[in-house]
Amino acid sequence: MIFPQSRTDDIHLTLHARLNPMTLRRKLLALLFAVAFISAPLLRAQAPAPASHPTSTPYAGDLSIFEEPGRDKRLQIDRVMDLLNIKPGSTVADIGAGGGWFSVRAARRVAPNGRVIAEEINPKAIAYIQQRTQREHLSNIVTLLGTPDDPKLAPDSLDAALMLKVYHEIAHPPLVLKNLRAALKPGARFGIIDRNGNGADHGLNEPIVRAEVERAGFRQVARYDFTKADKQDYFLIFEKR
Repeated sequence: MIFPQSRTDDIHLTLHARLNPMTLRRKLLALLFAVAFISAPLLRAQAPAPASHPTSTPYAGDLSIFEEPGRDKRLQIDRVMDLLNIKPGSTVADIGAGGGWFSVRAARRVAPNGRVIAEEINPKAIAYIQQRTQREHLSNIVTLLGTPDDPKLAPDSLDAALMLKVYHEIAHPPLVLKNLRAALKPGARFGIIDRNGNGADHGLNEPIVRAEVERAGFRQVARYDFTKADKQDYFLIFEKR
């Protein structure tokens, strides 16, 4: 095919523009910018959100310190379990179980057909609880090794859950609470026992905790302060919306 001279010149100019290094570089940079602009929100969504407040380093010391005599009475743990509707046959998560102090008491409450999931991010604590359950003949406690951002709880599996002096150690609450919310059955109760503080001093102010949990899709249904005589501790109960 033979093109008119003007058309041939146009083709030569177009090919030159397409092959011109400066033109190619500009187009490549524009393409990279577009990809980065589109991808940035997706990458931000996948990365953990920065902590909105200081957090305390998870305890990794001697687990026997939580076994001091009289703690049951001071904490009124039977009343705590009553308010969380923990009863025979319930499935309960002890999140951040430590040495299993609450797990053991909940296991006795839910027996013979219920079970307790003792969740921890510390493998040494998991081993400690496993040895304890064998020693105390508690076959209805199941240990679960979670991660700091995911307790690894099965969806729609829990009748109740408790964080006993644990919430102030959670660096990214929205990620943990998202998994926990999915794990709760309809009507299940989630309790938090903690103390007021700035986050880094093994406590976190109650209004901050309530706001974070409610943003994660829960509603507060009760609040108590009987778990410590000086009323510095708070006991909050939530259900998922």
